[in-house]
Amino acid sequence: MLLSKIIAVIALSGGEAGGGSPLDVNPGLILWTIVTFILLMVILKKAAWKPILNSLSERELFIKDSLEKAEKARLDAEKLIQDNKSAMLHAEKEAQNLIEQTREYAEKLKSQLLDESKAQSAKMIEDAKAEIERKNQEAFVKLKNQVAEIAVDAAEKIIRTNLDKEKQVGIVNKYLDELQKN
Repeated sequence: MLLSKIIAVIALSGGEAGGGSPLDVNPGLILWTIVTFILLMVILKKAAWKPILNSLSERELFIKDSLEKAEKARLDAEKLIQDNKSAMLHAEKEAQNLIEQTREYAEKLKSQLLDESKAQSAKMIEDAKAEIERKNQEAFVKLKNQVAEIAVDAAEKIIRTNLDKEKQVGIVNKYLDELQKN
């Protein structure tokens, strides 16, 4: 419709040629400018518009993919950071548990060694007491025998009778045994 009006204006003007001012309207020039513009648009649409649009679409897809990859990389990095934090917390808990177990083991070992040393020293004391008691018994028996012999010798010298020496030792031993029991 617009094109038909433009052609009508050109036909009425008669296609005058001449050099006028730049503000003069030249319908022939307008027609050829419009035809050239339309022809150029058709050629651009056929030859250049599709490659330009394809290039822009490819660029848009490339940017979109790059943004998606960057977002995915950011999410992966955040996940990795969280995993590292949890792994560090887990390792720290394990280290604390290991330290606590070591401390408990050391306390048990210390207690065990202390108990063993107490038991050993108590055994040594008991052994020493038993040895002392045994030595005392030996000394007492020797002393008893010596006292019996001295008493028998003394009684023999004093009494000078026909008493049997073995009987006298038996009597003295019996008397000393009775003294020991009391």
